Amino acid sequence: MKRIHLFEFEDQAWFPNWIRELMTRYIETFHKLLGTSDQLIEILKEPLKSHGDLKLYDLCSGAGGPMIEVQKKLKIADGYENTKLTLSDLYPNGDAINIINNNGDESVVYETSSVDATNVKMEGKALRTMICSLHHMKPEIAKGILKNAKDQKQAFCAYEISDNSFPKWIWWIAIPFSFLTVFFVTPMVRPMTFKQLFFTYVIPVLPFFIAWDGAVSNARTYTLEDMDILLEDLSDESYTWEKGSLKGKGGNKLYLLGTPA
Repeated sequence: MKRIHLFEFEDQAWFPNWIRELMTRYIETFHKLLGTSDQLIEILKEPLKSHGDLKLYDLCSGAGGPMIEVQKKLKIADGYENTKLTLSDLYPNGDAINIINNNGDESVVYETSSVDATNVKMEGKALRTMICSLHHMKPEIAKGILKNAKDQKQAFCAYEISDNSFPKWIWWIAIPFSFLTVFFVTPMVRPMTFKQLFFTYVIPVLPFFIAWDGAVSNARTYTLEDMDILLEDLSDESYTWEKGSLKGKGGNKLYLLGTPA
């Protein structure tokens, strides 16, 4: 595999959860700037209606990511008015849980307990999604996630904003640019908190963590060829996989889509 599993702060169990939540809130804002939700809708519409029974189950959701915006836009689209979304994470985001589960909208809920993406316990049809999170998983874990979706006959979609096709040295020269970008994007983060501002502009730990984890995320992203290795022994007449690259703001995006027969 071209992918290299380097150290990422956000993945560490010891990493302070309140910093993780500030980082995921920033990442959610960055997705809005990239127009991720519109691209995801085009990928998800057909499998959602054909195989998902209008139910989305998002894994590794963090602060909610672009899937909340995806669900809102689907609900006003013809034929998708009854779309429901469940968010989940191994480290559930407390602030997001309080906001989402208490806003009066029963079509979006956030699981309060920890969810292991390799062993999702749920009944009925659903379309599972992993948005910019498959790269966090080592190959054996990533394959376990894909196998779990296949074994339970549920559709699956992974989406990444990096295609990892460029030379490896570019991963590292991107760090200073990513560091500076945080200062310009942060004013658009919502909800805005004192912590978000203080640890960006006064003590800039957030720019450092975001820039480092962003570069490492590029190094960790599974290329289309890497995906072929993950999919070995997971394709048969009962379940099919589709992978591809899409052009978008900020460069090409990769997706992996699995659907039960």
